[in-house]
Amino acid sequence: MASIEFSPGIQEVPTQVRVLKSKTGNRGSAIFRFEELKSDTQNILGMRMIDEEGELTTRNIRAKFLNGEFKALEVTYDMETEAEWDRFLRFMERFSAANQMGMA
Repeated sequence: MASIEFSPGIQEVPTQVRVLKSKTGNRGSAIFRFEELKSDTQNILGMRMIDEEGELTTRNIRAKFLNGEFKALEVTYDMETEAEWDRFLRFMERFSAANQMGMA
């Protein structure tokens, strides 16, 4: 089963995922938005995407606040090669199926 975690053992589901690919097709990014978290936002250092193939990680995380109140985390996962892109898409297919997420 595929999962996303900020803290070990605590699974999270993003509110939104945007996937972008360069015009040349050799670079890409996925931008995850999390508006409701189970993890303590004070201790987040990175995001792990885990499935049967292994683990993908990123530390590119930005917290969004409005009037001092937490609103969301935005996490960017960058892919530099076609192999990284393909691996990420396999993870997202598994994660989407496991969490009843539609692909638009």
